[in-house]
Amino acid sequence: MAARLVKRCACLLREATRLAPAGSPAGRLRLARVAHQTLTSSATSPSSHAGSLSQRVEKEQVFTPYPERQEVDELIEKATQPEELLELLDSGRCLHQNHAALVLIQLSRLLSEKPEDRASLLQDARFQKLLHLVNSQVTVVWHGTLVKLLRSLYSLGLPEASKELRSVEQEVRWRLRRLRYRHLAFLAESSATHMQERGSQELLAELLVSLERRWAEIEDSRTLVALMTKLGHLSESLMNRLEDKCLELVEQFGPDELRKVLVALAAQNRRSVPLLRAISYHLVQKPFTLTKGTLLDLAYAYGKLGFHQTQVFQRLAADLLPHMPSLTSSEVARCAKSFAFLKWLNLPLFEAFAQHVLSRAQNVPLPHLCNMLLAFARLNFRPEQEDPFFSLVHEKLGAQLAGLDPAVQVDVLWALCVLQQARDAELRAVLRPEFHAQFLDDRSPKGQSTFQKLLHVNATARLEHPEYTGPLLPASALVPRPSALDRKVTPLQKELQETLKGQLGSAGWARFSVATQYGWVLDAEVLLDAEGQFLPVRDFVAPHLAPPSGGQPLPPKAKRLAFLRWEFPNFNSRSKDLLGRHALARRHVLAAGFLLVDVPYYEWLELKSEWQKGAYLKDKMRKAVAEELAK
Repeated sequence: MAARLVKRCACLLREATRLAPAGSPAGRLRLARVAHQTLTSSATSPSSHAGSLSQRVEKEQVFTPYPERQEVDELIEKATQPEELLELLDSGRCLHQNHAALVLIQLSRLLSEKPEDRASLLQDARFQKLLHLVNSQVTVVWHGTLVKLLRSLYSLGLPEASKELRSVEQEVRWRLRRLRYRHLAFLAESSATHMQERGSQELLAELLVSLERRWAEIEDSRTLVALMTKLGHLSESLMNRLEDKCLELVEQFGPDELRKVLVALAAQNRRSVPLLRAISYHLVQKPFTLTKGTLLDLAYAYGKLGFHQTQVFQRLAADLLPHMPSLTSSEVARCAKSFAFLKWLNLPLFEAFAQHVLSRAQNVPLPHLCNMLLAFARLNFRPEQEDPFFSLVHEKLGAQLAGLDPAVQVDVLWALCVLQQARDAELRAVLRPEFHAQFLDDRSPKGQSTFQKLLHVNATARLEHPEYTGPLLPASALVPRPSALDRKVTPLQKELQETLKGQLGSAGWARFSVATQYGWVLDAEVLLDAEGQFLPVRDFVAPHLAPPSGGQPLPPKAKRLAFLRWEFPNFNSRSKDLLGRHALARRHVLAAGFLLVDVPYYEWLELKSEWQKGAYLKDKMRKAVAEELAK
């Protein structure tokens, strides 16, 4: 008997839950009465249980349905002036529990178009009456209307201490668990920013928790993308859940949704490799038509996240070329910068960038030209029309270089040094004492980076411009700072140094991790006499150190060898061409009188035994000496 009673009770509650909305107190009271009567009659008359529930539900209205559409609903929707809505309060019309909230929502929409009327409306007595009416009926406002009401109160700019605003916020907090996920998503999308600005941190925190706990209820890509964009930066755990859901729904995404997800990840600097791989796969495999804006945003996102996917880059470059005539100078500079971050040099695309500058020479702003110059220098790219391009650059810089930010001036001149296009007058502009003094004592990361580039500019003036007469950096500024050697030792660096020590037999025959006055660090340095035998490097003069070390002059025909390792990040993507910075280092070391022993990662990885590595270094040294003798 007890089991039968529990079974009927469960059946009744399940049926009633389906029929009755959660926000209807009157419906819950009627439902309780029906349940009591049904259970009582079932206990006294077991034979009547078959039709008891359905009959009671049909005879008794157990929920409060949404009121039928009335004339006042049409008046609210058709209102074009706030005055028309306020007059409804004095017209004596019968307003059900949602009407006051709907009036307030419509008022907010109208005032968003005329914000100048907001202040006068907030002081209107009828508006205050409307707020009081909404406050008295807030417990019976339907869920969808309630979340829109809160959004409207925020947009109307009610004071944070407003009783009505706090009442609606509290009602939303009470209902969070009963709201559908789409209501939660709407609330997050439309009101999260207002909650942050108005100090509603408790409501925002509970909303984030509810969204995170119920993330599996997300069914459409639009909601998912909106949450990632609006709320992802506020909750790490929520963003993790959204990324998991994104992997489930990524097949449904169109190009615009893929773009928004990538931009959201880039804005939050979240390098979610599984998600980036999935997005890249669909960008390559599906025949999407990508607009100009989408292509630019994709390039930016991949560049910001540093995620390399060759097929995606090939498609972006191929799709961007037809859009080149319609791109602005700002868009071209932005695109060049993105591909430079990716270390991806697509020759036709970068030639098109250079041609864009030449064809619009008079209209290209100097900041955009500087960004393109830095992108070219990073990739060590020189256009086919090199002379016209750099003539334009020098013409632009001649009149406006001094007006740029000092750090930008150093960046631009460093780029010209990388591309071997610096002129003496431009070198003097940044090496004069009154200019470079501001960087000598700057210990910030940005200041350190700028000073390092200033050392490279100074080395260019000394080593590659024999006719340059000064000024130069003072000798005290050339002394390497501790940060120059404070770097993590890489496996290639460690193996190179150990192998070289094994070949020399004594640590006195070489210097390791040599910080030069040119701003570069050599992995190792050795001396060879005329017979090819090692000499103790510390016994002889070393003009490349700062300050230069004293000692004996080099014997006749002695040679100084520098070892430089080249790691995977030192090259352009999918290429054996060094990036501009490392190409500049190589030129400076050669110009300083060294014979250069290059040790690229792709050759070193093929060596399996210690014997092979030792033989490799010996062969490299012999080749360097033979090339010098051949000259």
